[in-house]
Amino acid sequence: MTSYPQHNITVEVETQYVEGQSEPDSDRYVFSYTIIIRNEGSVPAQLLSRHWVITDANGNVQEVKGEGVVGEQPHLNPGEGFQYTSGAMITTPVGSMRGSYQMVSDDGEEFEAEIPAFTLAIPRTLH
Repeated sequence: MTSYPQHNITVEVETQYVEGQSEPDSDRYVFSYTIIIRNEGSVPAQLLSRHWVITDANGNVQEVKGEGVVGEQPHLNPGEGFQYTSGAMITTPVGSMRGSYQMVSDDGEEFEAEIPAFTLAIPRTLH
């Protein structure tokens, strides 16, 4: 994929185990994640869709594709950010997520903003 210096979308992630919705006896582990997307580039851009790859500790993979995030397709001017919280359910106490956002800049250029891999883990399972 071609890199466009004017397109610089950064992604920060914070995860949390949701104990109240999880059922470890049924191999159900629920996590929330809060994401901050920032446009560090020089051209306004809009998030069109998302693609997630969610992997549990057994190597089971779920792929999630869809329009926007939390029902929105945020438009970010240079220097602006957008924050949202969503969730994922896996069958092991530890897993990971990675993905990308499909974006279009105001000058009509389509590009992907990568979401670096991050870990989902219940507290005290990773040392």
